[in-house]
Amino acid sequence: MSSYDRAITVFSPDGQLLQVQYAQEAVRKGSAVVGIRGKTCIVLAVEKKSVAKLQEERTEKKIVGLDEHVVMAFAGLRADARVLITRAQIECQSHRLTVEDPVSVEYITRYIAEMKQKYTQSNGRRPFGMSCLIGGFDTHDGQPHLFQTEPSGIYYEWKASATGRCDKTVREFLEQNFNNDIVATERGTVKLAIKALLEVVQSGQRNLEVAVMRNNQPVEMLNQDAISSIVNEIEKEKDEAENKKK
Repeated sequence: MSSYDRAITVFSPDGQLLQVQYAQEAVRKGSAVVGIRGKTCIVLAVEKKSVAKLQEERTEKKIVGLDEHVVMAFAGLRADARVLITRAQIECQSHRLTVEDPVSVEYITRYIAEMKQKYTQSNGRRPFGMSCLIGGFDTHDGQPHLFQTEPSGIYYEWKASATGRCDKTVREFLEQNFNNDIVATERGTVKLAIKALLEVVQSGQRNLEVAVMRNNQPVEMLNQDAISSIVNEIEKEKDEAENKKK
């Protein structure tokens, strides 16, 4: 089987592109990312790696804006993400100049997915080793959307999803706890995203970054005090639940 992973354009006997699978493995080793589509907002939460003492914290970003109404969080190789983010931002501005309307969330997601797919069938290249969650509001109807793209070039729309480290565990948690009543409010949506992320974030390493996007408003990055307040509330609820069981 190993001889089939030397070229990206060669299929293995069971119909797999092994280089794409390796790229997906790079994503699984990345930081955990959670995205939830609420009724009035989009929430993206990521696990940030600890920043070196002498490093500028602003350069360690896992959540970036593609346009005024579109935000993206990624897991995987940071260098690959930087290239995709730059191209996507340029496409958003080019679309505004050409069409005189901002891009829809699905349009820019499809653009990123098509770029990824091209790198799965081109000699001398390798797939992008990153997966991303893209959220935002369409300007024509004001509806929130949340999409996910994979290294293979496919994309899906989700109500809630996760990627990166332990993505299956987080997604199972979301499937069990997601309901329309919780995401009807902004605080409920933020709380669910943080609660899902805490399922896989080790104690003592709770360095979280949370972004909230509302319709016709710039993306808001929650400060550490607000995040700590919600984390403490979640821990208090867990303690109360455990005490009731006893």
